[in-house]
Amino acid sequence: MRKRVAILGSTGSIGTQALEVVEAAPERFDVVALAAGGSDPGLLAAQAIRHEVELVSVAKATAAQDVQLALYAEAKRRGWSEGDHRLPKLLAGPDAATEVARADVDVVLNGMTGAVGLRPTLAALETGTTLALANKESLIVGGDLVTSLAAPGQIVPVDSEHSAIAQALRGERIEDVQRLLVTASGGPFRGRTRDELADVTPEQAMAHPTWDMGPVITINSATLVNKGLEVIEAHLLFGIGFDRIDVVVHPSSVVHSMVEYVDGSTMVQASPPDMRLPIALGLAWPERVPGSARACDWSAPTAWEFFPLDETAFPAVRLARQAGEHGRTAPAVLNAANEVCVDAFVAGELDFLGIVDTVGAVLAEHLDDPDVAHADLTLDLVLEADTRARDRARALVEEAPMRSNTVTAPGGTRA
Repeated sequence: MRKRVAILGSTGSIGTQALEVVEAAPERFDVVALAAGGSDPGLLAAQAIRHEVELVSVAKATAAQDVQLALYAEAKRRGWSEGDHRLPKLLAGPDAATEVARADVDVVLNGMTGAVGLRPTLAALETGTTLALANKESLIVGGDLVTSLAAPGQIVPVDSEHSAIAQALRGERIEDVQRLLVTASGGPFRGRTRDELADVTPEQAMAHPTWDMGPVITINSATLVNKGLEVIEAHLLFGIGFDRIDVVVHPSSVVHSMVEYVDGSTMVQASPPDMRLPIALGLAWPERVPGSARACDWSAPTAWEFFPLDETAFPAVRLARQAGEHGRTAPAVLNAANEVCVDAFVAGELDFLGIVDTVGAVLAEHLDDPDVAHADLTLDLVLEADTRARDRARALVEEAPMRSNTVTAPGGTRA
């Protein structure tokens, strides 16, 4: 029986690759609902018409008319003007993706970016639907709110690292796990000292050596904030203490993560870097989808290199551990401040080192405030902490001097 699928973030990197997986295995999946931000109405309409979905949503209400017109144009281009097919129902507004997450489907793939994915994640779990989770931020920000809602096995990780861990844990006892080893490519600046990162530009930070990802995740990979978030995610997904989750740098990104067991054995999941493999597993779990991605070529000489993480140049993982160990709203503060700082860096308002430095300052202030740092976790407190952290990060960005010699000149050019 084919699985009915809803894809949140359909026009982003995860969403477009998920649709490639579906198109390669049409006998296994039916896409019945799509959600997107609304910045690319033409692509969203083409996806909806191609897959004959029942429901489409956009977060930007102002984009609804553009999407509707694009749907009509795409339908006409495909010969639907004869009335043989029905156009999908269109929802618009900030809660539209949450409504899609409640659709009558077997799997919700949350491929949204950022904390905005929290409400859809909660909605999918409340309905009892399998949640293929690529939106790590919703788990990290929601913490116990998310894990307490999830039935055993209801959340299937789509991040390649956590998909690798889930595969390496199959058939094993969690009490036999010595530690989890989360691999990091090291990003485009592996081997640089902190001083050598001062003049990094957004263009350089976007040039990831092994993965093709969206802009936010790519820059998070350059700062290693993404890896810090993944450490928190691993703790929440698998119930392993932070003292038994390590990060190791593996530049080729062929080994996606490892599980070390108490007898000295280490289980490795390896495949060429291609998100279609963990996406296909997320959609079909516990089954595998043949031909999802190419396998390693074991006939060619291959060398795997691993290096320790330089936490002096890249302190983001340490900050994430601090937030994760504290729990409550601290991970939400970490994530919110980072989202603001990444936007500021891309806009030329903050230098590269300022991203993690500012995040650290916002987190430290939060942890020093007993009224908010030690309160029991509720959705309202998470959202309040998120807003407060964004406001504080913006204020610190405005106050921060640009340490880089690269500045933005009038008209948006670099001087």
